[in-house]
Amino acid sequence: MENVSKENAQFFLKNIILPNDRSSCKSESSASKEKQSCGGIKIFLGALSFVYFAKALSGSYLKSTITQLERRFDIPSSLVGVIDGSFELGNLLIIILVSYFGAKLHRPKIIGAGCLIMSVGTFFIAMPQFFMGRYRYEILPSSTNSSISISPCLHDKRQIPLSVLDAGCEKEAGTSMWIYVFLGNLLRGIGETPIQPLGITYIDDYANVESAAFYIGCVQTVAIIGPIFGFLLGSLCAKLYVDIGFVDLDSITITPKDAQWVGAWWLGYLVAGIISILAAIPFWFLPKHLSRPESRKDSNTSSEQSKFITEDNREHHKPYTQQLKIVEMAKDFLPSLKNLFGNPVYFLYLCASIIQFNSLIGMVTYKPKYIEQQYGQSSSKTNFVIGLINIPAVAFGIFSGGLIMKKFRINVVGAAKLSLGSSFFGYLLLFTLFAMGCENSDVAGLTVSYEGIKQVSHYEQALFSECNSGCICSENEWDPICGENGITYVSACLAGCKTSNGSGKNAMLRNCSCVEIIESPSRSSSAVTGTCQKGSECANMFLYFLVISVITSYTLSIGSTPGYILLLRCINPQLKSFALGIYTLAIRVLAGIPAPVYFGMSIDTTCLKWGSKRCGGRGACRLYDSNAFRYVYLGLTVVLGTMSIFLSIAVLFILKKRFIPQDENIAATGERGTVLARNSKDNFVTCDHLIQTAYWPDKETRL
Repeated sequence: MENVSKENAQFFLKNIILPNDRSSCKSESSASKEKQSCGGIKIFLGALSFVYFAKALSGSYLKSTITQLERRFDIPSSLVGVIDGSFELGNLLIIILVSYFGAKLHRPKIIGAGCLIMSVGTFFIAMPQFFMGRYRYEILPSSTNSSISISPCLHDKRQIPLSVLDAGCEKEAGTSMWIYVFLGNLLRGIGETPIQPLGITYIDDYANVESAAFYIGCVQTVAIIGPIFGFLLGSLCAKLYVDIGFVDLDSITITPKDAQWVGAWWLGYLVAGIISILAAIPFWFLPKHLSRPESRKDSNTSSEQSKFITEDNREHHKPYTQQLKIVEMAKDFLPSLKNLFGNPVYFLYLCASIIQFNSLIGMVTYKPKYIEQQYGQSSSKTNFVIGLINIPAVAFGIFSGGLIMKKFRINVVGAAKLSLGSSFFGYLLLFTLFAMGCENSDVAGLTVSYEGIKQVSHYEQALFSECNSGCICSENEWDPICGENGITYVSACLAGCKTSNGSGKNAMLRNCSCVEIIESPSRSSSAVTGTCQKGSECANMFLYFLVISVITSYTLSIGSTPGYILLLRCINPQLKSFALGIYTLAIRVLAGIPAPVYFGMSIDTTCLKWGSKRCGGRGACRLYDSNAFRYVYLGLTVVLGTMSIFLSIAVLFILKKRFIPQDENIAATGERGTVLARNSKDNFVTCDHLIQTAYWPDKETRL
């Protein structure tokens, strides 16, 4: 048996696979046409890569502004998740129409139109900055004259500055402006819809069979460069004050490390919108069709797809060049849909991908927030680290997956194994992150008592103690100070501070009664504005987290390109665009929309201190329980990932049973025997066993 299999393998290599040194565009019969096809597909590849870069940049920039949007509009994480999911909702509205009917129209021009719509949506997201008032933050009332001292611990309401009492509800009207961000992201999702299903299938139609996987890997690799620049742009904008260009920056009394700091989140969307416009230009000059490579002109199926299509089905592949009307194409919609969902490999792989993307989307959406809260890093540094370290690991992993597929000529079963293996080891590494967290910051009344005893309180009544009982304080305000004892206090008033010198970031609080109770009598009970920094142990944990995170990202991303090839090769080639559209639709609806919402809701349950809006109501969370945050965030990610692995195992199991070996496929082609055809049907049920009996060549690209 071993000798027979080796002979069959040699026969397969000699007759089916092209030599390594042969160019992907080389043809012995027609050199001029082949050169034109090669140049055309490379131009399209470059244009598609740039548009992938543009859409990835704007999408990742949105992820980098999650905490900025929370603070600017005073909204919880669950509502930010709804805003993030609006992109997927935009895809949902037209994905089926675009992927099915768009495949029969001028695909490059449809992609170009989508880029323009995407740019309009990106500009729309930035609009609130120009219509709502200036950003206002809570600040310790103090005199601008540093020589004058006032008491944060107010014994009489008459001491409260009139400007604080009359702050009014000016900010309240502006908080509803998040709806513009929601609608803009929705419009951005509509514009992005045709890029993936039409772009990928265009490459798969006109590229050499064995180069298609490599080209797709290149596109996805370039697409990962977009998030690198997106997060770096987010890092730069987070350093700039939100109202830069509108206010005097010298009057700003908070720093980027402050919990109330909001960066110039809107600025990056203007940059992303301009890039999207530039990405649309090349597609208006690309042709509707390209010349097919010589190796693909005699067959509508690739060598991998031929292993899944029996000879009986091939007899129905008759030329049908008459152009069909839209109504006639619509009649074919339901049979095509039944074809896809009747394919067990496609259906199970779709279910596995939905659950895995729930895990990945939730993890990526709140990763900047997790790093900020768990390791005490600023928004700017968090975005910089993700963009410069984490995202390149993903790019290298995707490129490695495509390179492995091309170098080792891995078939469909091998692609399924590679995808499963990368997921298994990737999620296995995530378990180690549970041990790489930081303890809660010491915040009086929330994580420690006013006597310094460790505790976690979900009741804000614990903010009041005997040491601040003589002060008139609000439990809703959040203007933290750091005492000399290393404990953070929610406000100078709740710390019982009697005097305050200076203003804003230069203010010094003295004679704080709550600091005194655990401070030695010989030292002054003073404090400074801002939260206390976490210890050196947390900084070390952050480095360990980065190392494991990079390795995990690389491991998980290796299976991306093999997964795409598995998806394309296990279906009827005439339904590639439609299958990708349904796949994308399912990911959007069942993963992209709900994952940020329920991840955000789960994260909200770990909040220890909520901010309050000026006219009442809960605002953004100011402080999280670090341990609970870690278990919820990583726990959801790992549980969902484990479920997807079990479904991927089922995909591999069925794929092995239905895979037609190359030697039997060649025998079936040569003999056309009735017995062999019947055995091929019974023993090797094709992956796409419900192929339509009436269809036409180039069904995707001809109208």
